[in-house]
Amino acid sequence: MIFLYWRTLFNMSLYPSISPSSNECVTAVELYIKCRNLVNKDLMSLSDPLAAVYLFERGSWNEVGRTEKITNSLNPEFSKPVPIRYYFEEVQKLKICVYDIDNETSTLSDDDFLGEIECSLGQVVSCSPFTKTLSRGGSGSITVSAEELSEAGEIITFNFSGENLDKKDFFGLSDPYIEIFRQTQSNWQLVHRTEVIKNNLNPKWKPFELKAQTLCKGDRQLKIKIDCYDWDSDGSHDFIGSCVTTLGDMEKATDKSLSWPLMNPKKAAKKSSYKNSGKLVLRSIRVMKLTSFLEYIFGGMQINFTVAVDFTGSNGNPRKPDSLHYMDPYQPNQYMQAIRAVGNVCQDYDSDKYFPALGFGAKIPPSMQVSHEFPLNFNMQNPFCAGIDGVLAAYQNCLPQIQLYGPTNAAPTINHVARFAYSAQMEEPQKGAHAYFILLMLTDGVLTDMNDTRSAIVQASYLPMSLIIVGVGNADFTNMNMLDADNDILRDPAGRPAARDIVQFVPFREFAKSTSIELARHVLAEIPKQVEGYYRMRGIPANPKRAAPPPQPAPSAAAPAPYPHNTQAPSAPAPYPQNMQAPSAPYPQNMQAPSAPSL
Repeated sequence: MIFLYWRTLFNMSLYPSISPSSNECVTAVELYIKCRNLVNKDLMSLSDPLAAVYLFERGSWNEVGRTEKITNSLNPEFSKPVPIRYYFEEVQKLKICVYDIDNETSTLSDDDFLGEIECSLGQVVSCSPFTKTLSRGGSGSITVSAEELSEAGEIITFNFSGENLDKKDFFGLSDPYIEIFRQTQSNWQLVHRTEVIKNNLNPKWKPFELKAQTLCKGDRQLKIKIDCYDWDSDGSHDFIGSCVTTLGDMEKATDKSLSWPLMNPKKAAKKSSYKNSGKLVLRSIRVMKLTSFLEYIFGGMQINFTVAVDFTGSNGNPRKPDSLHYMDPYQPNQYMQAIRAVGNVCQDYDSDKYFPALGFGAKIPPSMQVSHEFPLNFNMQNPFCAGIDGVLAAYQNCLPQIQLYGPTNAAPTINHVARFAYSAQMEEPQKGAHAYFILLMLTDGVLTDMNDTRSAIVQASYLPMSLIIVGVGNADFTNMNMLDADNDILRDPAGRPAARDIVQFVPFREFAKSTSIELARHVLAEIPKQVEGYYRMRGIPANPKRAAPPPQPAPSAAAPAPYPHNTQAPSAPAPYPQNMQAPSAPYPQNMQAPSAPSL
């Protein structure tokens, strides 16, 4: 079990330049980007632009975020903002690059380059909106607006539909989507765009979330404009109609639906008999206090951390120096380095400093049968190791007793941890936000049970659980990136989407020349938002702030905790705890399907 003291420990470990006593002035901001008059790189249509933002750090450009892709547009206005930390006392150099996206890969090097600008974040903040002409062969311009991101506030879930929308397509119905804008001092700022519903005059869009700060700066009387369009493949989307409202008015839909007529001024000017172009219906709205990761921790939420190691034959004979499991007396192998790098950070947050350590892909004693979820200490009733040193000792003691084999099946270990996450979920009605699980999995190659692993991850995405995968060695990990669904929704083989992104994958070789802090910062940075996202999805606020826990003794191998804390060890690798049924509905109760990618 892990108690995380976020401000005093996590920030100091992951962001060493920031400490509680620092006098730095740091503000979280979001960058909204739009382009005008981009060059067209497509022969049969228009460009499909996407903007990526880079920050110059430690002598190189590092990507901090990217917008969504907009199809067939030379004048895109992106709805997805890029978050970044603004430091008043630093010159933070930015580079914003625009690409024409013509494939499904997450890399941008194979896409057409449309141009870039360089500026400082201070320029953007002080001159917002900041406009600059594209350079390096591009044409047109980029406009960047900076908005301060409040750390507190509310999250709002909207459920919209349309009724009797105008028919815009000659050979079919309309393909409607809506865009939501908030009023600014001089204009309207786009804050969200829904998915397109094809060939439907009575569409039901998927529920989506917006922060109250993003929607209306927290002002319930600030005007909000909602435009409805008919999507066209050539980018010439047809305007259907518009309405104006406020969050205060929309909140009346908490116990009943509300509707607004969608008005098209051009049609109204031409026909005196014109009434509207259909109705926009707010079927439901849910306003929830935006609870921070820190509040969940202060409320007593515990993080349960597990390590899993790949012992398949592709690692090579451990007795030979070219093996990834070779025990060099002068240099720890990559598995040990990765365990130490990530584990040293997590160890600081653990209340008792005991970690379950598992292995997969080896023949184990006494039967020498292949197992894909065995304890490194071979004690199924108590696989806990005393601290990271204990994990490494169990790893070293385990190697001479097993035979590296295969295949590389990750699903059993993921399901192993998921069973306990499911048990914790079943206790949430009584205990609230009390337990979250993190699995660190280290593997040397592509998984052989990719379909089963996708299913296990999609299933785990509905549970209080996150998965960190570190790729060890020099294998081609390209296929592993599909599990880390940063830019798309992961789906299982049956097409069921993940409820949220819970996977972070990194190849260890990318950090081989960096400090252990860099690796830990990279793989753990998404955990707080994953925790917040899970409990927000479940509608569970933080528990009341608890008293400070008593000081914990140092870990001792002579006093192990039971396995796992207050839970019986599983007897079989079932996807859910023994005698507990998996949810029968496509989405567990009170969970919404994730929205499709924007245009």
